[in-house]
Amino acid sequence: MEDSEEKEVVGGGGGRFSGGGTGVVCVTGAGGFLGSWLVKTLLSKGYTVRGTVRDPDDKKNEHLKTLENAPEKLQLFKADLLDYDGLYSAIVGCDGVFHVASPLPTHAVVDPEKEVVDPAVEGTMNVLKASSEERVKRVVLVSTGATITMSPNPPDDNFYDERFWSDIEYLRAKENWYPLSKTMAEQHAWEYAKESGLDLVTLCPTMNLGPMLQGNVNGSSMFLIKLLKGEKETIQNVIHVIVDVRDVAEALVLVYENSEASGRYICNAHHIRARDLVEILKRLYPHYNYPKQFIDVAHDKHVSPKKLQSLGWSFRPLEETLADAVQCFCERDLLG
Repeated sequence: MEDSEEKEVVGGGGGRFSGGGTGVVCVTGAGGFLGSWLVKTLLSKGYTVRGTVRDPDDKKNEHLKTLENAPEKLQLFKADLLDYDGLYSAIVGCDGVFHVASPLPTHAVVDPEKEVVDPAVEGTMNVLKASSEERVKRVVLVSTGATITMSPNPPDDNFYDERFWSDIEYLRAKENWYPLSKTMAEQHAWEYAKESGLDLVTLCPTMNLGPMLQGNVNGSSMFLIKLLKGEKETIQNVIHVIVDVRDVAEALVLVYENSEASGRYICNAHHIRARDLVEILKRLYPHYNYPKQFIDVAHDKHVSPKKLQSLGWSFRPLEETLADAVQCFCERDLLG
C-alpha cells in the first residue's frame, strides 16, 4: 500500500461480531506494559484470560498472578511469537484474541529483519491463522500510530486519519525498524482478514504513559524517567503524542465488545511540545533536574481519535497520567 493512500480498510468480517458480555480471551504479550493493564482490565470485567508470556515461571510475570481475580480467571501459557503450536494452545477455546506482543528493540539491531521485522510479521500471521482455525469471534490487533504518519509525502493539511499508511520503503531507508515491522504486520493482517473472513479490528495507539504494573521499566516509561532526571540538558522541542496506557487498555476492550467496531482506530489523547511537557512536570514536581534548553524543530503532524470517540471512548487528563506515573516511579525508587 502506498504512503498517504486514502483507502478505507475493509476487514474480513467487520460488524458481524455480537460483542459484549464476558467469555474466554487470549492476550499475547501479557506481561508487558500495555499487556499487563489489558489483562487487569479484562479480569476486572469478568473475563477469563489466557495470557502468553515467554516463561510463566519467570519472576517478572509474578505481578500478573497477584491481580484481582487472577487466581480464578488467569492462566499463563508459554509461547513465542514464532511458535505456532504454543500460540495455538493458548487460543484453543477462546472467544476472542488480543494480539499485543511485538518485538521492540532497546539496543542496536544487528539483523533487523531477523530480530524485529520477521517476528512481528510472522508472529502476527501465526496468531491470525490460529484464531481462524479456532473460529475466534474477533481478533483485536495492537498496531501503532507510527503505521499511519511516517511517509515522505504528508497530506497538505498535515492531518492524518485511519486511511493513511506509513511508507514501507521510506521506513526501510531510514532504518526505522519498529514502525516498519508494525506497518508490515498490520498490512499483512488486513490482507489475511480479507481473504479468510476473520473479524479483525486494529488499534493504533501513540506513546503510552502512566503507572507500571510490570517490574521491568519499558521504553516509554524510561523516556519520562530520563526527562525527570534531566539526563540531557538540551533536547529537541518535538511534539509528543501521548495517551494513558489505562485508556488504551479500555479502548482495546471497547473495540472488542462493540459490534459496530470495524477497521482501524487511532488512539491518542494529547499533542504537546517537549518544552510544555517539562513545564507541566515542573509545576507538579519542581525539585527534579529537568532539561534547560530546547531546540525548535518543525513537526506539524496531527492525528485524532475522533473515530474511536464515536464508540464512546474517552481519555483522562495528561496531568493525571503524569502524576500517577511519577508516583509509581517514586514508589520503586527509580528517580534517584
